[in-house]
Amino acid sequence: MKSLSGKQILILVLVAVLIAGGVFFIAYFDVKKEPVVENDVEEEIPFSTHEVIGQSVEDRDIEVYTYGNGATHLLFVGGIHGGYEWNSVLLAYRFIDYLENNQEVVPDGLRLSVIPSANPDGVYKVIGEEGRFSMEDALEAEDPASGRFNAHEVDLNRNFACKWKPSSYWRGREVSAGTEPFSEPEAVAIRDYVLDNEVDAGIFWHSQANNVYASECENGVLSETIDIMNAYAKASGYGAVETFDAYEVTGDAEGWMASVGLPAITVELSTHEDVEWGRNLDGIEALFEYYGK
Repeated sequence: MKSLSGKQILILVLVAVLIAGGVFFIAYFDVKKEPVVENDVEEEIPFSTHEVIGQSVEDRDIEVYTYGNGATHLLFVGGIHGGYEWNSVLLAYRFIDYLENNQEVVPDGLRLSVIPSANPDGVYKVIGEEGRFSMEDALEAEDPASGRFNAHEVDLNRNFACKWKPSSYWRGREVSAGTEPFSEPEAVAIRDYVLDNEVDAGIFWHSQANNVYASECENGVLSETIDIMNAYAKASGYGAVETFDAYEVTGDAEGWMASVGLPAITVELSTHEDVEWGRNLDGIEALFEYYGK
């Protein structure tokens, strides 16, 4: 048999190398082209969350606590009038504690958010310290009415974009409504939270008129607002009032919600001294039943 020349051997080696390289190349890219297996386990959404949604004029946190993962989102707000209505803040914290300790009461279809203190600077004016506070502290305050306003001396419940005027009224007293709608950071925090988090209805706690009021702006009262006003009032024993006409109110938060098509009610406790927990829990549970249908 004729032996191969050196040139022929070199050619055979090169062919073998090319064949081997081609096999490697094909195998390598076949591996690369294998589909990535997606992890089909959905990330669990936490049942409860806490976040800071803004700061007051004096840089105090405005916080929101949320419970549940349902599609219908209810927002409860306390303390928009700060230390003047300090029991509305305590009521909101009482509700937070109740939800923390009784998570099973939150209906599957609901998500509940609570802003306990929408005007922390106003609370500070009366209490003089940060954080949660007691009824005793508030009752000993020399001038609780001074805590109604924020650090710019603006009534925050006159600073929203519903029939806004630069000055408004509270019990016949002229009060500042700010330089324009949403000039105050506290009002901006509430507005942005409502719009960014698909809030379906708002419940604002105040004191002391012993009534539940419907909200309206330029287009009248929403039918759902009447429904939730009556549900809360009937269960709690507060009166139900469709239209507040004791004096002109402009720029209120509830009216602004109505202006963007969202139902909102004002729940006025009967005094400045008590959270009236049993009555309000009955009202809250009536809303659970209404929205759980």
